Amino acid sequence: MKKTPHLYSSVACSLLLLSALSAVSLADDELSSIVGAPVFGKQRLFDDQRYPNVVVTVKGTVLAVWGNSGVAVRRSEDGGKSWGRPIPVARAGYHGGGTIVDANSGDILVFVEERQPPAPLTLYRSQDDGRSWQAQATVIAKDVNGNRPSMHMNEHGITLVSGPHKGRLLRPSRYYGPKDGKENWPRQYTNAIYSDDGGKSWKTSEPFPEKGTGEAALVELADGRIYYNTRVHWPKRPRNGRRREAWSVDGGASWQNWKIVEALPDGDQGRSYGCMGGLARLPLDDRDVLIFSNLDTNASHRERVTVWASFDGGKTWPVKRLVDEGRSGYSSLAVGRAGTLTAGWIYLHYEHDPFKGSHLARFNLAWILDGKPTGDGEMPDLKLK
Repeated sequence: MKKTPHLYSSVACSLLLLSALSAVSLADDELSSIVGAPVFGKQRLFDDQRYPNVVVTVKGTVLAVWGNSGVAVRRSEDGGKSWGRPIPVARAGYHGGGTIVDANSGDILVFVEERQPPAPLTLYRSQDDGRSWQAQATVIAKDVNGNRPSMHMNEHGITLVSGPHKGRLLRPSRYYGPKDGKENWPRQYTNAIYSDDGGKSWKTSEPFPEKGTGEAALVELADGRIYYNTRVHWPKRPRNGRRREAWSVDGGASWQNWKIVEALPDGDQGRSYGCMGGLARLPLDDRDVLIFSNLDTNASHRERVTVWASFDGGKTWPVKRLVDEGRSGYSSLAVGRAGTLTAGWIYLHYEHDPFKGSHLARFNLAWILDGKPTGDGEMPDLKLK
């Protein structure tokens, strides 16, 4: 397998060794063990098309998923330093986002729609860590309104790790209306699908409480609640350039207490049109450290992909850092798995050049902490106690 050369310094190697010594779940006072010295690097992964996801498998392989004219993945077995050639998942179709690593079985699920959705869906499964892919039959139930959800284009899904729904597969989804287009924006809403049988069948959650939303992200918090963060693109909604959020206390079946997230932009701020963002939670026991990605610009075009950090489960976002000042768009985030070469790393897969290829950035929490304060909340004390 031909691999691309890596772009990272020897500093990263020492950090990686430090990170690999971290426990599977880290307590509050162990947070500094995954901070280390600031490290950042990026490289090009794809040269055309659109629609990113990135996930880390249970074996510690980083998978970058991509494509709107056929879907492919690239694999990294060395923590993101080098990458194998693209592996076809589907020869045609749109990547639907929501890639899921099933932590119960180790399988990876990729969702592909035939064309610009709403459109027929095929679910592809890999049982060999992303090396090969097979289409599988699946059933997705309609929601409470009798609408069939679309998959396109959302952040990756998750496996729940606690509570009565432990082991559930959960990913964001959406309802487009009868067809895509501005006339259907007032009908559209985000939601989620979830499976308790390993992805063979799926139920659809209640709608997100606000119409005009689409392209969402979600994480499980330390207390078992689900934090949900979504794009909005209907210009008649208030504060249209800001993200929306809500929470679930029933494993992703319903959403409550939605509000506007004033601290987080939803795409370029020079127009009323949002942008898919990334979201991930660091693997800590009791501290909900979240990382969010989107565009940070007042221009009327997509540029300046940036990451924000929250240290209280999304209540505040006190720090941000620019990743790429050039043209950029949709983005996806994943964090490393303890006990593998990915431990301590944060991965950002984003559209670049504008929408004709992608980059993969790899960095650690310390690199984000050297960013700019946002004025939204205070930075916590991350030193050992």
